Amino acid sequence: MTVRPSPEKLLALGMSFWNAKALLSAVELGVFDALAEGPADLESLRTRLGLHERSARDFFDALVALKLLERQDGDYRNAPDADFFLVRARPSYVGGLLEMANARLYESWGHLTEALRTGRRQSENKDDSDFFAALYADPARLRGFLAAMSGVSAGAANAIAGKFPWRNYKSFVDVGVAQGMVPVTIARAHPHLSGGGFDLPPVAPIFEEFVAANGLSERLQFHAGDFFKDALPQTDVIIMGHILHDWDLEQKRLLVKKAHDALPAGGALIVYEALIDDDRRQNAFGLLMSLNMLIETLGGFDYTGADCQGWMTEAGFSETRVEHLVGPDSMVVGIKQAE
Repeated sequence: MTVRPSPEKLLALGMSFWNAKALLSAVELGVFDALAEGPADLESLRTRLGLHERSARDFFDALVALKLLERQDGDYRNAPDADFFLVRARPSYVGGLLEMANARLYESWGHLTEALRTGRRQSENKDDSDFFAALYADPARLRGFLAAMSGVSAGAANAIAGKFPWRNYKSFVDVGVAQGMVPVTIARAHPHLSGGGFDLPPVAPIFEEFVAANGLSERLQFHAGDFFKDALPQTDVIIMGHILHDWDLEQKRLLVKKAHDALPAGGALIVYEALIDDDRRQNAFGLLMSLNMLIETLGGFDYTGADCQGWMTEAGFSETRVEHLVGPDSMVVGIKQAE
């Protein structure tokens, strides 16, 4: 007997934006913040969030069905993972990325077909010649973007802190440091290290505020500069996380070469991204991230571990390796030849 295929998987995938938008709106409305102090019934939660009577019950129960909320005896409470990661006041908050997705990416991805046909970015400032210059010129948007980058980097930062042999090194600098999630995470795990972050000058007060809040101002310093125009700080280890995919091929090669030049003999470059698997069949997130770069940037794209190892070898690194970190993220490590 022939088993007829079912369309359920295809329909679920095609309609998965329903699930995504329910979560994004819940973060925007502050649902998880409202329940951080304890459970609430339908009417009190609806009133606190300013929702219409027609919408509230279905919305909250949809979040229950999505395992984001729990409901018991008519009271709603945060599910454990939502309570840990999606309450703004908690240091574990990763919702900055979801806030950016809701405010910017959700609408931009509605123009994916146009991007596929034209090869041109579709973000809200698509007519600006420099996406990052426009972003960094707006303090509110910049702060939101840097918080989003902390959400993107949190899991990888913990994995890098645990998997890289930091005992062999004394200093490090995160290039394109954003708010500072990566250096803060690494410095907390390894008290012998000193380091900091390199980014454009407007990032400095946001980085310094975040580092101070984590009690690490004496060990982590900010280095202001433009990594296309200025030399990178000299240090034992340079980190580039979710940076190379923003740029075209020649710019990628340039940044890898600048990192090689800044490192001492035996120094290391860590590049981490949602690396596409070498066969380009498995890491759907990495491939979709590359489409996000199509939508967001002039020439950016994501790449495989083998691609990055090739750029490192071209730049002069004598040894390279690829290691999985967490979820879709992996790191490529390049070692500069020892003297």
